[in-house]
Amino acid sequence: MAVLVRDLTGADMIRDRMRGNLTAEVFADLESVEALWRGMESAPAAVSTPYQRFDWVAAYVAGTHSAEALRIMVLRDAAGRPMALLPLQVSRVRGVSVARVIGAKHANYHMPVYASRQSAGLSAEELDASLVLAAREARIDAYAFDHQPRFWDGIANPLSARGKPCASDAYGLMLGPDADATVKRAFSGDARKKLRGKERKLVEAHGTVEYRSATTPEDRSAILDAFYEQKRIRFAALGIANPYADEAIRRFIAEATTGSAGRPAIELHALIAKESGRIFATFGGAVNDNRFSGMWTSFDPDPAIGRFSPGDLLLHHLIGQQTGAGRRAFDLGVGEARYKASICDETIELVEVLLPVTLRGRLFTLAADAASRLKRHIKRSPRLWQAVARLRRLRGA
Repeated sequence: MAVLVRDLTGADMIRDRMRGNLTAEVFADLESVEALWRGMESAPAAVSTPYQRFDWVAAYVAGTHSAEALRIMVLRDAAGRPMALLPLQVSRVRGVSVARVIGAKHANYHMPVYASRQSAGLSAEELDASLVLAAREARIDAYAFDHQPRFWDGIANPLSARGKPCASDAYGLMLGPDADATVKRAFSGDARKKLRGKERKLVEAHGTVEYRSATTPEDRSAILDAFYEQKRIRFAALGIANPYADEAIRRFIAEATTGSAGRPAIELHALIAKESGRIFATFGGAVNDNRFSGMWTSFDPDPAIGRFSPGDLLLHHLIGQQTGAGRRAFDLGVGEARYKASICDETIELVEVLLPVTLRGRLFTLAADAASRLKRHIKRSPRLWQAVARLRRLRGA
């Protein structure tokens, strides 16, 4: 395998090392790889998640001002055809250089972009060896790949082969063949009847309601303002640090929800009182041509509003709307929740992959693996998880 590293100065450093039939390139900026990346993700046979879409990653990098830490790895076959692309950021953790997929906890899935289903057929051994060799040239001590789906759109993800289960999985459902059929599959007849009753009572109390997708700057601003305030109140009540209070993350979201040519990386949806403009619930999701992947939901904390289940009303509408828009898949992201279990028919199994490159990297991955096992044990033990929740509430009181 040959390794070519494009460094920050623009100089090309070619290492005459061969292993298998793969060539690895490492880019240190988005501009150099944009055309290739967009071409890969838009190919009909591509296998990728919305979180590795170029526009999502570019918005995250711009918002968090983290361009200097970029390492975009491209693997090519012997004929020079791109097989896989992995967008990484490198950080120092107690003196260890650790590469992670861009997006951190705001990306539900950290999978590579595979150029085709055949490309996703790379052997796990060859993929790992390629990454290790490229890391030595890019001065990376270890890789930490969280939230790797074992399968995506029915295709095995070779990067997940050596992974260990994450503390939580993700949940989704396939859309189609039409909006009505999908909604009926996701919501039982009894559930749909209850939601119709709650919507009717909400209208009686607050006037006509609208299900709105943000298409204007005014819509985006209003929905995001409501989302940030609703989340602030919710996290405070739970005693959890609010990740959306970070100005860098707000810049990222503003960039990602704007997009270009009417194709934002993150879509915003809301349930709104038509006359007053009061926003009862919001939903935001990362999107590509085929999938809507939920990143967040929020709802008005007023108990008088909560009895109408505005979040469920919005979700019911959103599933039908996304089916009508032509998307084939819908998921609600990582983590267990009642509303996910009630409508989703697919469990997206997730694993964590720790790949050491140097001795320092091996020490890091040993410690990280121990921490992950502890987290997994706590989250999968109802008794321990309830104790953690109680402690958080006490801290937030």
